[in-house]
Amino acid sequence: MTVSNEETWDVVVVGAGVAGASLAARLGRDGRSVLVLERDLREPDRIIGELLQPGGYQKLQDLGLESCVEGIDAQEVHGYCIFRDGEQCVIPYPEAYVAEKDGYEHVAGRSFHHGRFIMKLREAAAAVPNVELRQGTANKLLAEDGNEWVDHETKPQRVIGVCYTDAQGKKCTARADLSIVCDGMYSKFRKNLSKPEIDHPSYFVGLILENCKLPEPNHGHVILADPSPVLFYPISSTETRVLVDIAGNRIPSTQTGDMAKYMKESVAPQIPESLRQPFLDAVEKGGFRSMRNTILPGKPLHCPGALLLGDAFNMRHPLTGGGMTVALSDISTLADMLRPLPDFSDLEASSRTTKAFYHKIRPIAATINTLANALYRVFCGGSGNKAHDEMREACFYYLKQGGVYSEGPISLLSGLNPQPVVLVLHFFLVAFFGVKRVVSHYGLAGLWLGSQVIACATAIIYPIIKSEGLLHFMRACASAPRPSHPKKDL
Repeated sequence: MTVSNEETWDVVVVGAGVAGASLAARLGRDGRSVLVLERDLREPDRIIGELLQPGGYQKLQDLGLESCVEGIDAQEVHGYCIFRDGEQCVIPYPEAYVAEKDGYEHVAGRSFHHGRFIMKLREAAAAVPNVELRQGTANKLLAEDGNEWVDHETKPQRVIGVCYTDAQGKKCTARADLSIVCDGMYSKFRKNLSKPEIDHPSYFVGLILENCKLPEPNHGHVILADPSPVLFYPISSTETRVLVDIAGNRIPSTQTGDMAKYMKESVAPQIPESLRQPFLDAVEKGGFRSMRNTILPGKPLHCPGALLLGDAFNMRHPLTGGGMTVALSDISTLADMLRPLPDFSDLEASSRTTKAFYHKIRPIAATINTLANALYRVFCGGSGNKAHDEMREACFYYLKQGGVYSEGPISLLSGLNPQPVVLVLHFFLVAFFGVKRVVSHYGLAGLWLGSQVIACATAIIYPIIKSEGLLHFMRACASAPRPSHPKKDL
């Protein structure tokens, strides 16, 4: 299609990442005309967004996009293996949360090169007749009076489209009844469409191990190192991704050799022996990649004619790999809610739907976000806080018990059962398990330390729940169906 100075579409999507491309494909299949604007259509190269949890893969299936993990050497992921001081526990994904009637054969996530997955999603979107994927940089949201839309308070008008610059440098306008912004973690429109409260707790430093045999094949591996965790997971049949978390606002320099020194002296001694030499080989080879980790609770502003989705709207610590699950869940929910509308020109009907959408997605997103951020806080050690150290030990040994002690937490992490009440229940069961451990070790003298463990758990999870929206979280807990024990015969 030839680009003109002004065009009209049902929907304009800004950004063709996981959220934008999958949303465009689904809306196009529902009969909507969709223009997708992406600043750079080349294959992206990132070190996160490489592990899709089983719940996220099920959402991909619901969207009819499961073929996007085919032909990219994606690997099935069947659970996690956690290491702590020479001990390990293997936690499989719970098959019991999958019903055959829903068309899911078994529980498995997928891990892959992020860029390959994105290119497959874009291909799927572009293959839909009603969808056009176009290289262009969105410059501003357009208000009804033809001027730039900044925010609803400054300009109480609906958003009617996007002004952008195409690949040839031409200024263009795409009008639409609904403009959906999915322009990623560095979004230029985030402040217009939400109230962002951003925190950067750490960095991930990434390496690739070649032809490395993991202790538990097709599992994610978490090493509870000091001061923060290290992750290993396959991204192809021959490559394993390593992500070393480094807390704080600065990381050692790669140019001076400080990064390699840190990896060799501080990290490598804590890596399991079977992985230590491949890790050191990768360090020696170099090629360090870093990514600043971001926590961003979703706090939308209701803006008629516009929505904010994906990493532009909501992020959590990537420790648990929940980002794509949240994004795909949001996309599936939004598409289902928009489907009954004949079009989006009825401002009252579309605004009512988009406003309801933000309320409907809160329980799932808040659960996955809270889990990720709380687990990260628990798994970080080296603080010198005895109660915190006991909490981390309690978490490891609680999960190591297996059965319902691991099935509940892994059902949350996998995105298969993102119930707020299950999260709160198991988080404090871990804390009380920690109290039991210290009392059994120290006797009655351990009661004071036990009370500090409970206080530590509360100090970790309460601020996270509060940032996600305490009232909404409590309502979700109150209205959630009582979790039943998973059926063993599924």
